[in-house]
Amino acid sequence: MNNGRFARGALVYSTGEGRLCPVCGKPVAGCACRRAGQPAPARSDGIVRVARETKGRGGKGVTLVSGVALGEAALQALAKELKARCGTGGTVRDGVIELQGEHRDRLVEELGRRGYTVKRAGG
Repeated sequence: MNNGRFARGALVYSTGEGRLCPVCGKPVAGCACRRAGQPAPARSDGIVRVARETKGRGGKGVTLVSGVALGEAALQALAKELKARCGTGGTVRDGVIELQGEHRDRLVEELGRRGYTVKRAGG
């Protein structure tokens, strides 16, 4: 029996444990992974969204990759690999990968090959 805590990895029921760590599922006060220096990954619905945006950039388009549930270091590494794949510059800002230029098709294909559930967002 799972004592009402987890079913297929998701929290189902809790009695007085308070906030739980999304990585190990233990109460935040007794979380072993945070004490080991590993930050918890960003929350996500499991779908990676790839969009194009020009707002606030003087008409220059950037491709945004959001919803990737990785920690900061792993997100930086993924951004580096995607920048190399697209042959462009970019950055990671607030958990969103920004790549210069229009690369939605290439990124949807690449992230799909890596096992992510990917959707094209926007037009």
